[in-house]
Amino acid sequence: MYEKLTAFIGRHDLYVLTTHDAADADGLGAELVFAYILKEKGKQFRIINANPVPEQFKFMDPRGIVECWDEEQHRTLPEQAGLLMLDTADLHNTGQMREIICRAKDVFVVDHHEFSENSVFPGLYDSTSASTCELVMEFVRESGVSLDPETALAAYTGIIYDTGFFAYQKTGARTFRAALSLLDMGVSPCEAYHHLCETKSTASLLLQKKALASLTLHCDNRVALQILRQSDFDEAAALPEDTHGLVNIPLKAKNILVSLLFKEASDGKIRCSLRSKGNINVAKMAQSLGGGGHINASGFKSKLDIDKTIALALAMVARHLEKA
Repeated sequence: MYEKLTAFIGRHDLYVLTTHDAADADGLGAELVFAYILKEKGKQFRIINANPVPEQFKFMDPRGIVECWDEEQHRTLPEQAGLLMLDTADLHNTGQMREIICRAKDVFVVDHHEFSENSVFPGLYDSTSASTCELVMEFVRESGVSLDPETALAAYTGIIYDTGFFAYQKTGARTFRAALSLLDMGVSPCEAYHHLCETKSTASLLLQKKALASLTLHCDNRVALQILRQSDFDEAAALPEDTHGLVNIPLKAKNILVSLLFKEASDGKIRCSLRSKGNINVAKMAQSLGGGGHINASGFKSKLDIDKTIALALAMVARHLEKA
């Protein structure tokens, strides 16, 4: 299963590691683990993402080795390096890294999302894995590598982030095996929980208040919809990453099957997060609108205004629920 990945890692002296935009805990954790592996093998590497590490995940990179793409500083790197694309196979999800990825002399993907037609590179694809960090830790075990506590914490954080603390549908025995191996390497689950859940800004609480105030129900009360306009972010002095977890709140209600959160960004684009229960496949819904993700967690971006995007998404969800 890992032969092609092993061969790719042995093929070059310099590697660029990147993930989707914006980076989350799973993508960052996978980057940091591969950086550790490459260092152990005497390889050179640069972790470069389209945007800086979100504030809520900076604890994962205490040494500050994750860089933000800078044309002046990095422009000659892609042609010199093998490129590892982690936690996404879709160029559309990589922001300004898209052109850089296409210029790399060799590209390999490690990803666990539902397969997308936009996946054009060779790689290790496993949509049965609960997270990319889980997949990466299986490679670590095959390679006989032991991570330092700092990198192990990053990998563990990626796993709990993408599994909802071991609650989401794809969580299985392999997930717990990966987590246990990380505990053996010195990870403290309490520390990981603290960093992810107990260090949020006051602005995030104010934003949560606004999101819940916007809540409406649709499709016979089976679909919850929340809206955050740019004015809401301004009034709460909140950042886009302060929305983390808000889309999951309505799913606590028994009858809600799908939850949608629409966010108006400062660049005018609309971003929609979709969450669902059971076998309601929101990845297919998101893919039909140019996005993607997991069966129960996905998203898409829209250039339409927020009202037209909401109307389009609600019609799509209604059609899928009818078929389901």
